Amino acid sequence: MFTGLVEEAGVVDRITPTAQAIELVVRPSRCGRGVRIGDSLAVNGCCLTVVKLPRRGAARLLQFDLLRETWQRTNLQFAQPGSLVNLERPLRPSDRLGGHFVTGHIDGLGRITRWERSGQDWVLDVQAPREIMRYLIFKGSVAVDGISLTVAAVRPRGFRIWIIPHTWEVTNLRRRQVGDAVNLEADLIGKYVTQIVSELALPTASRQPGRAPRRRK
Repeated sequence: MFTGLVEEAGVVDRITPTAQAIELVVRPSRCGRGVRIGDSLAVNGCCLTVVKLPRRGAARLLQFDLLRETWQRTNLQFAQPGSLVNLERPLRPSDRLGGHFVTGHIDGLGRITRWERSGQDWVLDVQAPREIMRYLIFKGSVAVDGISLTVAAVRPRGFRIWIIPHTWEVTNLRRRQVGDAVNLEADLIGKYVTQIVSELALPTASRQPGRAPRRRK
């Protein structure tokens, strides 16, 4: 479980396809401290497991094995050596929850349609699939490349968010451009609420599979 408060933007060191998986090696700065093999880390919002801790000179690297499903569903498929990826270590029970609950399970890809400075801040418009848009509400939360952000406007085919200078400086957004793909994860609470409301709207018999409705005498 994560909060969407990105700690740093790591650098992709190399990507190597193998017969079993796709090896992704990232060079962190602060997120490599204390990390052990088997630990989880959010990479562009995608929960990955550290499988090796290689070194390049004095630099400590993090290696992950990506399944084809992860590769195809996330924007890691577009990463190249030198690309920036957002990194966040898992939430500890004693931590403050400054963002929102982020699972690291990507729902789908969005596309940047507008990305420009506006005063001291930045405005970001993202086109999103319909299955993700159904969970977005004005002032609700969404994770974009693992960043916990507040929805400023909801459009028929996308949404808008405002980016403060700190977020621009700390995350990979400073290298993003119009047309780039971004990982999207809708708010977990919104998913559960939508599911519960949908179930309540169904007839009782439909909500209880295998149990036939009682006939009136």
